[in-house]
Amino acid sequence: MKAKGRDFVLGVDYGTDSARAVIVDAADGSFVGSGVSAYRRWAEGTYCDPSTNRFRQHPLDYIESLEASVRAALVEAGSEIASRIRGLSIDTTGSTPCFADASGKPLSLTAAFAEEPDAMFILWKDHTGLDEAARINTLARSWGGVDFTRYEGGIYSSEWFWAKALHVVSTNASVASTARTIVEHCDWMPALLTGSTDPAAWKRSRCAAGHKALWHESWGGYPDKAFIALLHPRLAELLPSLGTETWTAETGFGKLCSEWAGRLGLPAGISVGVGSFDAHVGAIGGGVAPGTLLKIMGTSTCDIMLGPLPASPGAEKTVRGICGQVDGSVMSGMIGYEAGQSAFGDVFAWFRDLLSWPLRAIPSIVPKGNARGSLDISRRALEDVILPALEAAALGIDPAKSGIIALDWLNGRRTPDADQGLKGALTGLTLGTDAPAIYRALVEAAAFGSRAIVERMREEGLVIERVAAVGGVAKKSPLVMQISADVLGLEISVQEGDQSVALGAAMLASVVAGLYDRLPAAQAAMGARVEKVWKPDPIKHAVYDRLYAEYRALGAFVETATKGAKS
Repeated sequence: MKAKGRDFVLGVDYGTDSARAVIVDAADGSFVGSGVSAYRRWAEGTYCDPSTNRFRQHPLDYIESLEASVRAALVEAGSEIASRIRGLSIDTTGSTPCFADASGKPLSLTAAFAEEPDAMFILWKDHTGLDEAARINTLARSWGGVDFTRYEGGIYSSEWFWAKALHVVSTNASVASTARTIVEHCDWMPALLTGSTDPAAWKRSRCAAGHKALWHESWGGYPDKAFIALLHPRLAELLPSLGTETWTAETGFGKLCSEWAGRLGLPAGISVGVGSFDAHVGAIGGGVAPGTLLKIMGTSTCDIMLGPLPASPGAEKTVRGICGQVDGSVMSGMIGYEAGQSAFGDVFAWFRDLLSWPLRAIPSIVPKGNARGSLDISRRALEDVILPALEAAALGIDPAKSGIIALDWLNGRRTPDADQGLKGALTGLTLGTDAPAIYRALVEAAAFGSRAIVERMREEGLVIERVAAVGGVAKKSPLVMQISADVLGLEISVQEGDQSVALGAAMLASVVAGLYDRLPAAQAAMGARVEKVWKPDPIKHAVYDRLYAEYRALGAFVETATKGAKS
């Protein structure tokens, strides 16, 4: 691709399955090079146990994918571009914490813990801390001091920092006693690239700490040490290692060290930004602004909004049941609000895998004359076409006549009102129900989950004037997008390109490098155009009003039954 400007920036986006690197022209946001590298160990299922909700990632996957994706992007961009890259910024999934030694090195990079899942990064979707999250919520309301969940929507989730840390220190004494700090993935990457081995000097992410680790300026940083000690004495001992300050992603973390400059093929000394979470960075790349609900639609969803700072300290209105509200978590001078669904694209992938179970489970029989392994190729090809075939068939189903209502809580409920112990459901099945009808019901359920978030935000006083969407599902599924618009009764705009999150990281890098003085200026210059606007069908919206009421009723029943089963 031909370079237009003189200055370029690098954005690296760590997703659930892979790392993506993009080299972007800082003058207009055009891409000149990109690379994607899957996590090898993660793809093999190593260190994970879905039956116990354990999802762990080895830091070597992050290191190897960083090198591979950046090198691939440089090859595509051309050799003359590397010397003109001025800065880089990184986003990651979150909360994805890891126990580390005194130098900030993840324990799984040491020989003693190289194969220990509890010494690895605990992925956002790991729910092993379900009971620990319940303990945090109970203690926050009963210990006699500040309710530290106040700015987290009032409910702490098992997907977040302290629940995961509490689970590990409660169940793995060896890891707990060896660790000297706890690091978020988005904080470790800038430290690694700048060669910093003093966690006390790290600029930890405001986004990560505020949304997932109970950090708030009004109580001087993280929760009171006495509160943490009531959860577990070892956590209280580790608490000081986190410091008290946090920084926004528009801030420079440091300079790229010589070692990593050589490993990546980049100039030493370029600016490296403070890390952040993918959803908030994707919102930047997707053009988030006051009044816009920005939906990142992938395996899960994250919904991001911006709001003004309160007129005076202590005047901030809290929003019930969301994933936190944090000054500067998206951009400086604005409160970032986060909500989302624990499973979105994962719901559809689950149904695909359910239908393809016989293809995987029944032993292959190689037909006479065929090469061994030919049926495996056919199996993979069939799995690849299942979702497109379901979508095509589901388009013709009248939602008013289906009779099926689904609940999208297959990975618990993130918002509104986090409860990762909840389960999904289907009702209205008959002997005449076919796979496309169930698939459409699952799509409708995912859209209903989005509507529940919109309604909660509006109930709490947030103004939603428009909806924008980025992410894989937004680009690939016309059925999901049209049903979402119909259910919400709102237009949904989709940006061109499929790397909005990495583009947001590149925008941050341009600010960190001093190419723009403010993030909105970088957005205006580098932002992508709108590719498609999905408009709601008024007739179907009226149908979905009725079906949404049935969805809410099913949810209330399942929630009551689930809580009864727990008690």
